[in-house]
Amino acid sequence: MIYITGDTHGEFKHRFNTENFPEQKEMSKDDYVLICGDFGGVWDVGWESKHEKYWLDWFEERSYTLLFIDGNHENFDRLNGYPVKMWHGGKVHELRPHVLHLMRGQIFEIDGKKIFTFGGASSHDITGGILETDDPNFKEKKKRLERSYEPFRINHLSWWAQELANEEEMQEGRNNLCAHDYMVDYIVTHCCSTSTQTLLDGSLYKPDRETDYLEFIKNYTNYKKWFFGHYHDNRNISDKEILIYEQMIRIS
Repeated sequence: MIYITGDTHGEFKHRFNTENFPEQKEMSKDDYVLICGDFGGVWDVGWESKHEKYWLDWFEERSYTLLFIDGNHENFDRLNGYPVKMWHGGKVHELRPHVLHLMRGQIFEIDGKKIFTFGGASSHDITGGILETDDPNFKEKKKRLERSYEPFRINHLSWWAQELANEEEMQEGRNNLCAHDYMVDYIVTHCCSTSTQTLLDGSLYKPDRETDYLEFIKNYTNYKKWFFGHYHDNRNISDKEILIYEQMIRIS
């Protein structure tokens, strides 16, 4: 079985308890739950805080294998520090033997299905800008933004430039799709293509190099369903594109 869900932001208790997700009682480590980005289980400064270690170990003890792609709200300095391994045909970061980050531009063959994964997205809640801790005026700027309730981020503490894919990751995705003749069963991303994002809210969400890249993927890839998170809603955008947040959907 493969289940898929949306952003968790480190809030796991409600989504994954047996009352709200009773299907797990019938699952094994050969069954999977896949989070569409903004996992939030790797966020704190320093290596695996007590809180994070508790939840990563908790997931390792579940009946299923937990998979996730990255969103824009992840500590990439730390996430990229986990060992890279090959798993089911693609690259993963192994947080625990059964807690795996599915890296960008990979194709995984799971339960007879081909799944193309591509994490990352632009943060939209940063109208106050990105602050640098080594800026002599850091404290003053931070206080001013806090007083005005204007959302901001702090580089390497609450924001990372790696939230958007680089050219190497995008090219690896193209190469892997080419090797599979641009045919997969599922696409799983955090944000979506530029044209799909415009349907969601063209005035709020602006195109960027990643949504434009996903537009290319959309136009050239033969796929059955595309699941994405990021926009905090549950909506069928079309018969093939599904925006998912709090739902838990079985796809295999």
